[in-house]
Amino acid sequence: MDKDVAVVIGVGGMGQAIARRIGSGRRLVLADFSAATLDAAGTLLRGEGHDVTTHVVDVSDAASVRALAEASAALGRLTHIAHTAGLSPTQAPVDRILHVDLLGVAIVLDEFAGVVAAGGAGVVIASMAGHMAPGLLSAEQAKQLATAPAAELLSLPAVTAVDDPGLAYSLAKQANLLRVQAAAGAWGARGARINSISPGVISTSMGQQELAGESGANMRALLDMSPAKRLGTPDDIAAAAAFLLDPQAGFVTGTDLLVDGGVVATLRALAPAR
Repeated sequence: MDKDVAVVIGVGGMGQAIARRIGSGRRLVLADFSAATLDAAGTLLRGEGHDVTTHVVDVSDAASVRALAEASAALGRLTHIAHTAGLSPTQAPVDRILHVDLLGVAIVLDEFAGVVAAGGAGVVIASMAGHMAPGLLSAEQAKQLATAPAAELLSLPAVTAVDDPGLAYSLAKQANLLRVQAAAGAWGARGARINSISPGVISTSMGQQELAGESGANMRALLDMSPAKRLGTPDDIAAAAAFLLDPQAGFVTGTDLLVDGGVVATLRALAPAR
């Protein structure tokens, strides 16, 4: 019996959790920049009974992503796409963050829009950071980030002016939300949907690095004031992704789901009135 195909790009903690949730009964394509990480994840998930194919990809390279998209579509009906690859401010300098977190998302949205099956769906893992600097972009800058061709993104003035990893991360994550909104039309023309998820502080290796870094104290303070009062888990994000990728969410597209334990809601409630 032919199987539908699910693709997970980025196989860290969140990627593996999502793969487990959406992979059963489907051909599961795992993609990552690191061959070693990819091999380890593939071996683990095959051992758990999943039908796994692995593919090394550089999300900042359009030809590399196109090859992944075409290879995935050749395996069957491409119905589930989850893009989790990203770099945090403690992991990389400005240039790499912008290439992976900003340009990489735009390329994935473009390339997979051409191969996703009717009735299929995609989800991009963004960040609550995309909601936490509302004055970062002017209306014109936001429009440019949403609609400029992917190849031109890194040369936009709003992007070239960035010289701090934390700012680069926030900019990229705001742009992810904007690109997903703008991509909904192209995905809809295929009979497919696209959404994003903005996680809060999640207990992955990346999240633990951030907690141990310069901003760790501020992050813990945010957790303490939030309604959930805990770190998120990869399974929290996988549950949200499974919902958005499922046909039961068939009327949900071009939007973002905050999965942050209420951090952003708390900050907005405490913000002074304007």
